[in-house]
Amino acid sequence: MITTHELGKTYGGHTVVDGLDLHVPQGCVYGFLGPNGSGKSTTMKMLLSLVRPTRGEIHLLGRPMLRSTRRTLLRDVGALIESPPGYGHLTGGENLRLLQRLLDLTDAQVTRAVHTVRLQGHLDKRVRDYSLGMKQRLGIAMALAREPRLLILDEPTNGLDPAGIEEIRDLLTRLAAGGTTVMVSSHLLGEIDRTAGVLGILGGGRLLFQGRREQLLARSVPDVLVDTSDPRRAASVTAGAHPTRLDGATVRVSGLDRASTARMVTALVTAGVGVHGVRREEQSLEDVFMALTGGRGL
Repeated sequence: MITTHELGKTYGGHTVVDGLDLHVPQGCVYGFLGPNGSGKSTTMKMLLSLVRPTRGEIHLLGRPMLRSTRRTLLRDVGALIESPPGYGHLTGGENLRLLQRLLDLTDAQVTRAVHTVRLQGHLDKRVRDYSLGMKQRLGIAMALAREPRLLILDEPTNGLDPAGIEEIRDLLTRLAAGGTTVMVSSHLLGEIDRTAGVLGILGGGRLLFQGRREQLLARSVPDVLVDTSDPRRAASVTAGAHPTRLDGATVRVSGLDRASTARMVTALVTAGVGVHGVRREEQSLEDVFMALTGGRGL
């Protein structure tokens, strides 16, 4: 649904996005992650023709994004970028009716979008009196009303309470199951971990990783933790071959694959060190992300 080739953006000699080759499959939730300033929002704006690329190519829905094709392609794309849309002096319902007339939508399309985000009880309230979470719901409803094939969302759970976050997560999962492709950026790694089937991670404007969650986890080799009767002696045996440190009564050894772990255990037993247990440290998506981006976070 989205492919780019060597996509880049430079402002005044400063490169914000550098040579991105994105591949967003149809019918998935694509989690777009990266530290602040990594180029996520700029990339999304380029995909929507809100920012002109300095170089590179963009294809949406299997067609090139050109001046001649832009209007046709964007009819099948819904988006919520940065701040939610809407005129503050109008009610939520009035904002939706303006959108309906602009895009020539049916009453049924608008009604489905409103019920999808559960905003039907707040349409008579002025948008300036909405909470941030309600504004987010209105923005998502406006993006969904055209029933897009591709949905691009920048921080869609911003301002929502835990129940609202759960609802949006379920919504994105249902949309993808129904065939809608969703590209979503977020600073909530736990939510992306539970929602996205494919991940793209930016750092310094470059694509550091793209693929499925299990592929990302496979790129990182967690430490092996050794429980032993003599941690100091065990550490002295392993330190010569592998990075080793004591973590309380546990010996932590880095950089071991399965074969190296077996050889380490053999060396310990041969040296007469009692080995009570060997396990690999559990890792989360956040652990791998922090390692991949140098600990800069989101």
